[in-house]
Amino acid sequence: MADSRSAPKTKPQRRTGVREAAAQATRDSILKSATKVFAKYGYDGGSVEKISKAAKSYDRMIYYYFGSKEGLFIAVLEGIYQRMDDAEAAIALDASRPVEALTEVIRFVLGYYRKNPEFVTLLNTENLHKGRHISKSLRAREYSSRAVAIIAEILASGAAQGLFRKDLVARDIYLLIASTGYFYTSNRHTLTAFLGEPLESPEAITHWEDFVIETLLRTVRADADTEADEPQDNTPPHEDTSKWQKSQPAASRARSS
Repeated sequence: MADSRSAPKTKPQRRTGVREAAAQATRDSILKSATKVFAKYGYDGGSVEKISKAAKSYDRMIYYYFGSKEGLFIAVLEGIYQRMDDAEAAIALDASRPVEALTEVIRFVLGYYRKNPEFVTLLNTENLHKGRHISKSLRAREYSSRAVAIIAEILASGAAQGLFRKDLVARDIYLLIASTGYFYTSNRHTLTAFLGEPLESPEAITHWEDFVIETLLRTVRADADTEADEPQDNTPPHEDTSKWQKSQPAASRARSS
């Protein structure tokens, strides 16, 4: 006959995986809220209290997961770089077709800045602090290295096919692409007022993108140096700007010329 005494009941244990998922969800919520708060208020104005309130969490959780407000800001910067890196990695690039591949990279970078204004705002904030936070990151370099490596592969393919110059430095091309996208986006409001032209209109954005692509491709072309000795065609590459470019008063044109 079986023993009627039942074995001691053990208290059900919460699965480790569930706890880890809950912890990751809390961390992700804090990061997402911190990204928005820092983008809106800057580093100094983005207090721990504002972030924890936006995340519907507690101040102590920020210190638990990130150590400090600075640690959280560094994680935010790493996060925005990683998201851009992941988006770039998802592009289907064929380095064996270097002209098309480089064009796609340019379109991606300019479009990414335009579609992610928080990215630009947070970088502006960090530059105001002279990069003192991102310089402490152990991961930032891997993102930039990957972006430069993609361009290096495209340039090498173009040079091997006799399409691109052989003396190009991938870092220089990366900086040139990034600067054309970053400056246009970060200064679009002041430039619109200063130039008297609607830089955020679809026509203006398309014009700028086409101009940057043409400029970059002219820069990397294998025959770029020999062209300097040939008679120059002074016809503007984009003749019809009437669709987007507002006429300016004479005084304004003189000042900005």
